[in-house]
Amino acid sequence: MAEPSSIRLENFKYDLPESGIARYPLADRSASKLLLYKGGTISHDRFSHLPEHLPGDPWLVFNNTRVIQARLRFRKESGARIEIFCLEPIDPADYEKAFQAETTATWLCLVGNVKKWKRGPVSLKTHINGAEVNLEAFLKERSGDGFMVSFRWRHPGVTFGEIIEQSGSTPIPPYLKREAEESDRERYQTIYSMNNGSVAAPTAGLHFTSEMMQQLEQSEVRMENITLHVGAGTFVPIKEENARSHSMHSELVVVSRSFLERWLKRSDGLIAVGTTSTRSLESLYWLGIKIKKQAPSNPSSLAIVQWENEKLPQGIPLSESIESLLGFCKLHNLEHLHFSTQLMIVPGYRFRTISGLLTNFHMPGSTLLLLIAAWIGEDWKRVYAYALKENFRFLSYGDSSLLLP
Repeated sequence: MAEPSSIRLENFKYDLPESGIARYPLADRSASKLLLYKGGTISHDRFSHLPEHLPGDPWLVFNNTRVIQARLRFRKESGARIEIFCLEPIDPADYEKAFQAETTATWLCLVGNVKKWKRGPVSLKTHINGAEVNLEAFLKERSGDGFMVSFRWRHPGVTFGEIIEQSGSTPIPPYLKREAEESDRERYQTIYSMNNGSVAAPTAGLHFTSEMMQQLEQSEVRMENITLHVGAGTFVPIKEENARSHSMHSELVVVSRSFLERWLKRSDGLIAVGTTSTRSLESLYWLGIKIKKQAPSNPSSLAIVQWENEKLPQGIPLSESIESLLGFCKLHNLEHLHFSTQLMIVPGYRFRTISGLLTNFHMPGSTLLLLIAAWIGEDWKRVYAYALKENFRFLSYGDSSLLLP
C-alpha cells in the first residue's frame, strides 16, 4: 500500500465569525435550517421537512448515547473550589456498572484548579430522596492529560449515577463560552437518548422531535440505534500542521447482535445521523475485517486503533465483514459487541457503510470537518461558504445538513 500523503491542516480552515456560533438552541428543535447537498447541488429548507428530502427507502442510524452531568464542583475545607470533569469509568470499567455503583467508583477525570488540591479528600453535599449525601473525591495518579479520581459515599442504595445526575452540571462545549444552565439538561440531549456515558452530545440528533420520529415511523422509514459514548476528545483541536500526526481519542462503541443481523439482510440506503454514528459504522466494518483476519479470542479487548484500518485488507465486501462480526458474537455467545475505536477519517478515506450523512457544521480544522471533507471532497468549501452566506447557525446548537452523494 502506498505511503499516505500528509494532510495540511491549513487547507481545512475557514473564517467562522463569533456571530455564527449558536450559543443557545432554538426553542423548537425542528425549526433549525437544513442545508441540502445532493450530487453537488446545494439548497436549503427547514429541518422539519427532512422526511421529504430522504432518498427512496432509506434507513437512519442514530447514536442513542446519553450525556451525563459530568461536571462536579467540590470544595476543600480551606474553601478552595475544585471542579472534577468525569470522562470515563475505570473501576468498575463497565459504564452500566459504574453508574450503578453504591459505595465507591474510580473515574478518569479532568481536574480544574488541581494545584490547590495537594492532599486529602474534597467533598460535595447533595440531597437524594430526601436524604443528605456526602460525596468525597480522592486524587490519585496522573493519567495522560487527566487524573484518576476515586469517589466514596456512605449511603447504601444511592448510586453514583443518581449522585451525578442530581449534583452535576451539563458539560456543554467550551466554545459556547458560557456556564451551563438548567435548560441545557434537556436541550443538550437527544430525545431518543438511552445509554449513559457521553460527555458531549451527538449533536446531529438534537434537531429531532417526538413528532418527527412518529412521522418517520408512519412513513415506514427504517430506524436503528447504536451507541458511541462521545468523549471530551471530540473538542481537542488538531495542533499539528500535518493532521495525520494528530492523536485521535478513543471512544466506546456498543452494538447489538440483532442490529448486525438486520444489517446483513440489507445494507444499502443507510444514512448516518451524525459523525459519531458514521465512525461507529465504519469502525464496525474494520472490526469485522480484523476479526476475519486475526480471530481474536478475548471479546473484552476488541479495538480499532488509529490508522490500523490502512493496514487491513482493503477489498473485502461489507457483507463479509458483518458475517465475521456475527460469527464472533455466536462463538462467544454475545448479544452485544463492545469495542473501542480510534478511527480517524480523513480525506482519501473510502467509506464502506453509508449512503448519506446528516450532520451539523463543525469547527475549522477539526477532526469532524476532516470527516466531512472525506465524505464530499473539496465541495465542503462550497457547502460551508453557502451556510455562512445564508446565516446558518454553527456548531453544537446550530443548524443541520443532509449530505448525499
